[in-house]
Amino acid sequence: MTVAEILEAAPPLTNTQIEFLREAICGPQVIEFRAETRKNEIEPSETAPEGVMIKVGICHYLLAEHQEADEFLKYVKSDGVGIYYHALVLTALDRHEDAAARFEQAAAAGHDNIDCTLLRAGSIRATGRIDDAEGVLRSIASSAASRAEYSFQMGCIWADRGDALTAVEYFERAVDMDPHHSRALFWLAAENALRGNDDEAIRLYEQSLSKPPHYTGAILNLGLLYEDRENYKAAAYCFKKVLDVDPLNERARLYLRDIEATQDMYYDEDSARQEARMKQLLGRPVTDFELSVRSRNCLETMNIMTLGDLTEISEQELLAGKNFGETSLTEIRELLSAHNLSIGQHMHKVHAREPVFEANLSPEEQALMNTSVAELNLSVRARKCMTRLGISTIGALIQRTPDELLSSRNFGVTSLNEIRARLADMSLKLRND
Repeated sequence: MTVAEILEAAPPLTNTQIEFLREAICGPQVIEFRAETRKNEIEPSETAPEGVMIKVGICHYLLAEHQEADEFLKYVKSDGVGIYYHALVLTALDRHEDAAARFEQAAAAGHDNIDCTLLRAGSIRATGRIDDAEGVLRSIASSAASRAEYSFQMGCIWADRGDALTAVEYFERAVDMDPHHSRALFWLAAENALRGNDDEAIRLYEQSLSKPPHYTGAILNLGLLYEDRENYKAAAYCFKKVLDVDPLNERARLYLRDIEATQDMYYDEDSARQEARMKQLLGRPVTDFELSVRSRNCLETMNIMTLGDLTEISEQELLAGKNFGETSLTEIRELLSAHNLSIGQHMHKVHAREPVFEANLSPEEQALMNTSVAELNLSVRARKCMTRLGISTIGALIQRTPDELLSSRNFGVTSLNEIRARLADMSLKLRND
C-alpha cells in the first residue's frame, strides 16, 4: 500500500488508511504525500463530491494545513468521519464553539459517541466554561472512565483550575492507559520542564513523539531542552523537523538560526576549567579555615558564609559589623590573600545583579519591580537563561542591558525580542534600550 494508491482509490478513507497516512507524514513519504494531496484536489463547494472533499480535507489536516482542511471539510453534512475531522480542524484553529457543535454532529452521524463527547467537553473547556465541561464528562463517566482521553480531559480541567498536582495524577493515569497519548505526555513533559526536571521532560517529550500525531509545540520544546544540554545536532534536527511540516514556522526558523550561530562560537576549555576551579574556591565555607572566634562570630552575624561572600563586600561594610575591628579585618585579608583573592574584588557582580530603584517609587511601582519573572510566561529557553543569570524579579531584569543578556549561553536574539515584548506590555524596557 502506498500514499498514491490510497489517495487514488475510491472514497471514503478507512481508519486503517488514515493511520497509514498518519505514519507516512513522519517519514520520507511526506513529500509524496503533499504532491498526491495537491494532485487529488478539487474545487470545494456545496455540490462537489463529498467523499473526495473528505479525503482531501483529512490529508490537509494530517499535514497541519488547517485552513485548507477547513475549506473542504466545512461542506461535509452527513459523514461522521468527515464531520469528526472537521471538528479536529476547528479545534486546531481555536474555533472551539464551532468545534463543540461539530463533535456533537459527528456523534449524531454515527461516529464514536464517547470519543466525540470527550472531545466536545475539551472544546467547551477551551471556551472558559470549565464547570460545563466537567458536567459533560461526569455524564459519561460510567462508560468513558476506562479511556485515556477521559483522564486527559479531567486533567485539563484541574490544570485550568490551578490544581497542578491533581492534574498530573490524571495525566499520568492517561499515559498508563495509553503510553502514546501525545497530549497527556506533552502536559507532563511541560510540567517537568517548568519544575526543572529536564531529564524527565526530555524522556516524556521523546515518548510523545514516538508515534504520530506529532505536535509542533512538543518538537520545539524538546529542541530547546536539547540545546540547553548543548546537544546542538539533536536540537537542529527538531527545528528542521518542524520546518519540514510547517516551512513558515518563524520560531523554528529563528531557533535554528541561533543553533547555527552557536555552533560557530569558539569554546576555550582552559578558561572553562579555570572558571570551574574559581567557582569551587569561592563556594568554600569560611568555617573550613582557621579564624578567631570573634571573626567567625562576626561573619556569621553578617550572614557571610563563603569566601565568595567576602569578595562581594567592602572593607567599610565589614568594619561596620558589630565587634568587627582592624584585627579581624587583617585576619580576613591574610586568609583571602593566601588564595589569591581580596576583599571586595567581586563587588561589581553585586551591583550588576542587585536592582537599584529610586526612592520615590509608588507602592504599586515597587510591587511591580518585586514581581517574579515567572509572571512573564517566558519560553523554556528564556526562562532557563533567567535562572542561569540569577534574575528572579522584574526589577532585576530591567537593570540588565541587552548585551548582558546576550552574553549568556544559549540566549539569542529570539529570546531577547521575546523579553522586550513582554516588558513592553508592562510599559517597561531593559537598561540602555
